[in-house]
Amino acid sequence: MYSLFRTEWLKLNRYPAFWLLLGICMITYPGINLIVLNIYHEVTQKESTTGQIVTMLLGNPFSFPEVWKTSAYLSSIFVFIPAVLVIMLITNEYNYKTSRQNIIDGWSRSDFMLAKAIDVLLITLIVTIMYAVVAFFMGMQNTTGEEYAIFDQIYYIALFSLHTFSQLSIAFLVGLLVRKAFLAMAIFLFYALIAEPIAVNLLKYKFKLEIGRFFPLEIADRMLPQPAFMSRLDEAKYQAALDAVSTHVWLTVALVALTWVVNYRLYLKRDL
Repeated sequence: MYSLFRTEWLKLNRYPAFWLLLGICMITYPGINLIVLNIYHEVTQKESTTGQIVTMLLGNPFSFPEVWKTSAYLSSIFVFIPAVLVIMLITNEYNYKTSRQNIIDGWSRSDFMLAKAIDVLLITLIVTIMYAVVAFFMGMQNTTGEEYAIFDQIYYIALFSLHTFSQLSIAFLVGLLVRKAFLAMAIFLFYALIAEPIAVNLLKYKFKLEIGRFFPLEIADRMLPQPAFMSRLDEAKYQAALDAVSTHVWLTVALVALTWVVNYRLYLKRDL
């Protein structure tokens, strides 16, 4: 296991795109949170009846413990950035024949897939740490002495991690199927950013069907419901989203397991 991890880390460490895309995450994660925080402050700090009403209804979504949920939702919007990295990593194995070379050097196909799973886990861990750091410092800056309850919703770190790993696993499958980096990225981004959101909303609002919640990416997305300040005006809808989280946790776990079974079977049967 250690040798697999060491080999994969050497690949990642020497890959410029790895550092570039992680750098982009380090900008976008705090960036989106700061943008929304500034908008929130502009609304609530107005000396008007509207500002006072909004503050009373919504509270402070960037104070503890609510910040864990708020930041998880906002940061998850950019999960496609590490997903692009995962696609590049698996397609490069075919482009540069390193997959074949690993097998020649004595790895089994199971070893190779385990090594790739380690890559996805490592990227998930790094991204999760970024989110947790952003959420923690946002909470520290926006929580008053009477409001401190740092650990009440800290489980959103685990939910964010599972969400990210699920999305990256699907991105890995797309890369494994297509093999061509730019084509795989185009397919994944089109599906994630355009096709699935349109299909989910079309089924929901046009045909009054909720089957969109079982779509591959939507399953994990619903583990991180919209934060209170975006949805509390419809209290019933907000509570229903919170109640559905546990169901979607189990659905996501099942989807992740299925995705990696498909990844493994596909790689076993495919020519190198």
